Amino acid sequence: MQKHNLVVLDMAGTTVADGGLVEQAFTAAAERLGEDPATMIDYVRATMGESKISVFRHLFGGDEHRAHQANLAFEEAYGELVTAGRIAPVPGAADTIAALREQGRTVVLTTGFARVTQDAILDALGWRELVALTLCPADAGGRGRPYPDLVLAAFLRTGAVDDVRHTVVAGDTSYDMLSGARSGAGIVAGVLTGAHGEAALAEHGATHVLASVAGLPDLLREYGA
Repeated sequence: MQKHNLVVLDMAGTTVADGGLVEQAFTAAAERLGEDPATMIDYVRATMGESKISVFRHLFGGDEHRAHQANLAFEEAYGELVTAGRIAPVPGAADTIAALREQGRTVVLTTGFARVTQDAILDALGWRELVALTLCPADAGGRGRPYPDLVLAAFLRTGAVDDVRHTVVAGDTSYDMLSGARSGAGIVAGVLTGAHGEAALAEHGATHVLASVAGLPDLLREYGA
């Protein structure tokens, strides 16, 4: 097997340009529950990339019922925005995924959203057949980022590489970087099209920082040379 044959890509902010829809959906969800989103938004921004149910558990002090109510309201609000046509691919994302596949690599798309929202995004973009595997936290035992579970689930389910160090992880948030680093992935690439900047990405484990995911095929081609 060639090295770096498994590429695990985040969705919102990395391959999907959602234009701040996460914050908009969170604000809508908080208001539907009678909460003040202004008191929570800083934490939401700091934890971009984390499983949304985990974020709500923290915000509601471990109140599981309230967290699930908030998560459901968030998923509904985000789904409404998706259905309204408010998302688009990051420029070059689909071509990048096609290029990676042409290089013989297996590509997996991951998210911190629930499956219903992930599927809505895939349908809206016409990406159902774009990759062989998509994963949400529920597919990896329930824990999303910053845990390594999504990356390790991709490693185990695809069998694309025989060493986790031959895995590539790309994302736009600090939690994406932590997840990749904790999984043991050999390349953890931060991209500057989403939530966090170069310093935060590097601080949390990025081995490379790219302007966008479109730079990934050339980076991996250089590694294979």
